[in-house]
Amino acid sequence: MKVEAYTASGVATGDASPPGGPRDGLESDGALVIDGGAWYPLDGGTPRALGPGAVSADDILVLSMPEDPDVPIHSTWHPILLETGPFTVTGELPTQPGFDPGRALTRPGGTFVMLRDIHVVLRDRPNSSVIDRAFALVNRFAIDRVEADITLSFFFPGAILETPEGRPAA
Repeated sequence: MKVEAYTASGVATGDASPPGGPRDGLESDGALVIDGGAWYPLDGGTPRALGPGAVSADDILVLSMPEDPDVPIHSTWHPILLETGPFTVTGELPTQPGFDPGRALTRPGGTFVMLRDIHVVLRDRPNSSVIDRAFALVNRFAIDRVEADITLSFFFPGAILETPEGRPAA
């Protein structure tokens, strides 16, 4: 599967095919092996070929994918804006129908949360090209700010939570 791993210093692109898919590779192995791609540094340096190499799960802020990574059935989708490292990410977050964040007993179990219809842009260069992808996994512990229509403190611990109007979330 073609992937793009967004880190604080650049983007690694290439193929990843761990057994069980990228999420399983990140959650169980703590890294994702990317092969046959390229490294694009954010500092304006020259892109270079990327041979088989592991990118640590802790270094990955966003992992974009073109294919369905086991989207939950009957999901309710919520628009979301995230800031992580140098990136702003918008997309939609799935929850189960009737999900009430204040009363939910289940919490996200892993490091990565799935989004669909994502857009990624460098925060300090908002007029740079926007990357649009079908799906992404975001490192929920690396999120600095969240803007959503529901309270997501359990999804993104440590992040500043705001409503779409820019008010602090309750």
